[in-house]
Amino acid sequence: MEPAVLGGKLVSSLMGPLLKKLFVADGPGAGLVDRPVRLKSLVSFRGEKRALVEKDVHRLAEHLVRQAVDSPGEPPFRAREQIAVADALARRLLALGDLDMDDVQAVRLGHLELAAKLKHAAPAPDGLSSDACHFLDSATEWACLQILEFFTRRSTFVTRTLVEQARAHAELIAKVDELLARSPRPDAADTAFERRYRAYVAERHNHITIYGIDLRDSPDRWPLEVAYLSLEATTADEGSSPGDTPVTRQLPAEEALFAHDRVLLRGDAGSGKTTLVQWLAVTAAREGTHIPYVLPLRTLIRGASAFPAPAAFLTAVGGPLSAPEGWAERVLAAGRALVLVDGLDEIPDADRNRARDWLGSLLHAFPGNRWLLTSRPTAVRSDWLAPEDFGELALAPMRRTDVATFVHRWHTAARAPEFEGPLLDSLRTKRDLARLATNPLMCGLICALHRERRGYLPTGRKELYDAALAMLLTRRDRERGMGAVDEVELGEEAQLELLQRLAYALVLSGRTEMDLETAEAIVDRCLPSVALPGGRDAPTVLRTLLLRSGMVRQPAPGALDFVHRTFQDYLGARYAVEEGHLDVLAGHADDTQWEDVIRMAVAHARPRERAALLGQLLTRDVPRLTLLALACLEHAAALDAGVRAQVERRAAELVPPATAEEAKALAEAGPLVLELLPGPGGLTRQEALGVTITASVLGAEEPEGALAVLRRFRGHPDLEVRRQLAGTWSRFDTATYAAEVLDHLDREQLFVRCESAEQRAALAGMRPWQGLAFLGAHSAEQILAAVTEPEALVYLDLRDNPLLTDLGALPRFGSLRTLLLARCPEVRDLDRLAELPLAELVCGQVADVTGLGALRSLTRLTVEQELPGESLTDVLPVGAELEFLFLGRSSTDRTGLRGLEHWSSLTDLSLGPLTRELSAADWQAVTGLPGLRTLHLNARILRELPLSVARMPELAGVEVLRVPGLLGTEDFSVLARRLPAVRSVILQNMPGHVLSPDLVSEHFPEADVTRVKR
Repeated sequence: MEPAVLGGKLVSSLMGPLLKKLFVADGPGAGLVDRPVRLKSLVSFRGEKRALVEKDVHRLAEHLVRQAVDSPGEPPFRAREQIAVADALARRLLALGDLDMDDVQAVRLGHLELAAKLKHAAPAPDGLSSDACHFLDSATEWACLQILEFFTRRSTFVTRTLVEQARAHAELIAKVDELLARSPRPDAADTAFERRYRAYVAERHNHITIYGIDLRDSPDRWPLEVAYLSLEATTADEGSSPGDTPVTRQLPAEEALFAHDRVLLRGDAGSGKTTLVQWLAVTAAREGTHIPYVLPLRTLIRGASAFPAPAAFLTAVGGPLSAPEGWAERVLAAGRALVLVDGLDEIPDADRNRARDWLGSLLHAFPGNRWLLTSRPTAVRSDWLAPEDFGELALAPMRRTDVATFVHRWHTAARAPEFEGPLLDSLRTKRDLARLATNPLMCGLICALHRERRGYLPTGRKELYDAALAMLLTRRDRERGMGAVDEVELGEEAQLELLQRLAYALVLSGRTEMDLETAEAIVDRCLPSVALPGGRDAPTVLRTLLLRSGMVRQPAPGALDFVHRTFQDYLGARYAVEEGHLDVLAGHADDTQWEDVIRMAVAHARPRERAALLGQLLTRDVPRLTLLALACLEHAAALDAGVRAQVERRAAELVPPATAEEAKALAEAGPLVLELLPGPGGLTRQEALGVTITASVLGAEEPEGALAVLRRFRGHPDLEVRRQLAGTWSRFDTATYAAEVLDHLDREQLFVRCESAEQRAALAGMRPWQGLAFLGAHSAEQILAAVTEPEALVYLDLRDNPLLTDLGALPRFGSLRTLLLARCPEVRDLDRLAELPLAELVCGQVADVTGLGALRSLTRLTVEQELPGESLTDVLPVGAELEFLFLGRSSTDRTGLRGLEHWSSLTDLSLGPLTRELSAADWQAVTGLPGLRTLHLNARILRELPLSVARMPELAGVEVLRVPGLLGTEDFSVLARRLPAVRSVILQNMPGHVLSPDLVSEHFPEADVTRVKR
């Protein structure tokens, strides 16, 4: 900042009185002293005459800096540095008291040298910008000029040799003040205009508009700051050495100009190029970082013979503001401009080279600015601006998360939150719709049409595709005021005819990409049937399609594909129906790649053609084809009632599934099923379970769609449905599933499994769970960190954990009632659990079980490993009132059942697959259990330990017998004689084995026999 400019902000009439406060006022008798006075005795913040403290000096500096910032004209530095600058200026003023000189010496130095002394004596400013440092130095010099003026006036004893210098200082200050009063700053007009211009740009571009669709009840403009979505751009970085393969990297698109100040940004139709230009312009205008110029090329050349010079930038785009003469050149010359040139593809090919020359001349005349040029990918070759040192970026398609964010922001901007959830579910479950929503334009179209129809997308989505095609092929360009861009102008029908033949060729080949030579040959064969003026050749027509249609693109040199696979299927189906190729479609019905083509063909076909095609699908009697026919119904506005009823009747046998087996079989039909799954309303408990099983199985193949189905059931009250939802976590994105499903489930009688660090992190962010299972290697510290409310936990399952050694941390779970410890080979010291209110413990394959005896609160105990000692009382808790006891493999190898009678409270005894025969003495201990009512005997005992059954005494109190692990060959005759009072027999088969209904009925004729499938 020049001294003259600074003086305009801090004139002497304001600055002088403020700085005078730094010094002690003259006292009586001062005129009798004939020698100079030391500076440290003059300042008012030191010595006996202290009038200010250090805090007051800081306030004084803050006031001076605030005057400079708030005065008219351009701010001297960034607003966020104001406090730091004031602090630095205060430190320099405080340094006056540390200078080893008197007032005479200070005056002799002059204001510049005195300022240098203060700068050296004070701590150096840290982290200030160059503008702020320049202001600080200038303000220090100006303050010193005022200080020296004060010295020359303050007392009568200053030597006469300083009188002339005093007069010179006063004269200098007066002249500067007069000069400032007579000559206003040259940038005052520029600064005033820039404030108006920035406000205009921020308002003018702060909205998003969708062209090319008709909306009655929905707005076609939305606030930019609400609806804007940060997209990613990709660039290929060259390797560090010659010959290295370029590395593709991604960065937020709005940061495109941070790494390189000259960027050519490519993107397909509707990918968000213009919206990004608007965002950059609005951001620059509001933050004041640069002066933005938004220059749509189609507007610049309209009615003009040449591209505009900087002075005409605003008038060329129809701006209403008139800039001061030479303002634009001054901005560019200072390197303060952000030049956003939009739509290279929107001007004729002949004008693009002129645009490059125009841009090049500006770059050379005004270096140091930032430049962004946007274009569709095929408008110019890849190195078109390389000589001008332009870097190239390409806008990437939107990801699933981007789509969800866009939908949320769009509905927020449109004030229609009630339509957001249903649309997101449709986007997740309907694959063709999801493939369409890959850029902001198509997402905006889908959102607008969905809201326009009060929460319903167009029936069969044909209307949606038709609207999208009309918008992209003609209406969008026309409504933006664009005329013909290239040498051939293609109408909508001509474009459709060409595009559908290209699409059908790709469909038939089973590919999504073809080489340009093949595409040119297809276009060439089509040209005789397409009326085009001037007899254009195939390469020219194809080039126009690539540039303007928004439907096809060049994914790589010499290749062509459709921007959305769904448009390829839609247009290919349109051509197949026009040509009568319904048999070809039906012949490919087994190929899942043709599913969407067949559905779109039903949409295009006439009623009789629809009936014939659907009939062929049903004739095959294949579940997947039946479901495909059902999916086609939404595209059939008019259809024979008998055919529709037949499709619905056949599909009703499949959807919803009534059993787990049917649900798994239904999932084999593929992701198409997700669109057809109903519920939860109107479903029985078993049907709801079947739907969730099907969606869970499909989670690995189509996670987004499956998640959308499962989300609908998160409030279901049935325990089995909730268990299914909790048990399928590992098939989905950890954090997403936790937030959208698990955290909404009713916790009653429910637990969730945690198997990874990601799941532990998600667990810590959810509402507390009463039941948790940590499977695999988790340390005690990690488990505690994942459970944010330890007192809420009542059920804990720890299995297959080699890291768990010390159980001393578990007493923090002060409400724990059930604990499972299985295959934790380093666990010992079970007595550490005695502090817990445990009612049930399952223990197997741990290092040491000798601590079991201390767990007196147990009522249920399961042991699945060899027990030390000669009797069960040597190791099991003799002080516990056990009601249930399970002894598994090897548990009785040493102890047998000796001592079992000690637990007279037992009502339920379960013997697993024992490895040693039971003796008569063992069974004698069982007869000492007066309350025993239920006996579990693993079928291996019947098959492999027959002596154990033969030695069993009559147990007259047993009323319930449960036998798991059956093969169907076991003999129950001896067992029936030993259990005369049994009234209920529960049988469970081994997987793959079928039980005969007569297996036990003849031996227990009075009992209720139940078979449980496994």
